Amino acid sequence: MNIVEKSAKSIDEAVEQALKELGLKPEQVEVEVLEQPAKALFGFIGGRQAKVRVTARQIDPVEVANDFLKQIFTTMKISVSVEKITAEDHVLFNLRGNDLGVLIGKHGQTLDALQYLVNLAANRDSVERVRILLDVEDYRKRRADTLTQLALRLADKVKRRGEKVVLEPMSSHERKIIHMALQNDHRIATYSEGEDPFRKVVIALKR
Repeated sequence: MNIVEKSAKSIDEAVEQALKELGLKPEQVEVEVLEQPAKALFGFIGGRQAKVRVTARQIDPVEVANDFLKQIFTTMKISVSVEKITAEDHVLFNLRGNDLGVLIGKHGQTLDALQYLVNLAANRDSVERVRILLDVEDYRKRRADTLTQLALRLADKVKRRGEKVVLEPMSSHERKIIHMALQNDHRIATYSEGEDPFRKVVIALKR
């Protein structure tokens, strides 16, 4: 339900009741006053309560995400152009500009943190949730290609030496890339061990 009509002794009280029913904040709604309250003559003749119609605002989480990023870039004093790509299950913001390594960080850790914050901001007041992905100059694709090649090389090493290999700690997204790269190798098994943020992928021979 995105529209509620409420009557009360005052407009403020009617709006408060509507907000409570909608579970929203004042800045998330539009208020239309349908009837002004009127005091009863002599205390009992012709009195009228206030009546309001409160409508939930349609907030576009993608616009919120875009504005949030612009504020960050302004604060950091960096020039960034944002390419928006809409897919079926997510919206990708590919960031382009000069010297944007500061937005990536070591193995994409800063980019992952920024992506997390953008999703929080975008979906905080939105009725419908949207998944926002961030990339910088196609870094994630290049990183995925690098990890895939690394996985294949290490798998060959494991098959030659018969000893398992433990990779450095990775995010869940990067661990998934390793697992998928080797999932069709009938001689190799991959699994993760440890606790985040130090969880690692192990590449070993199948028993």
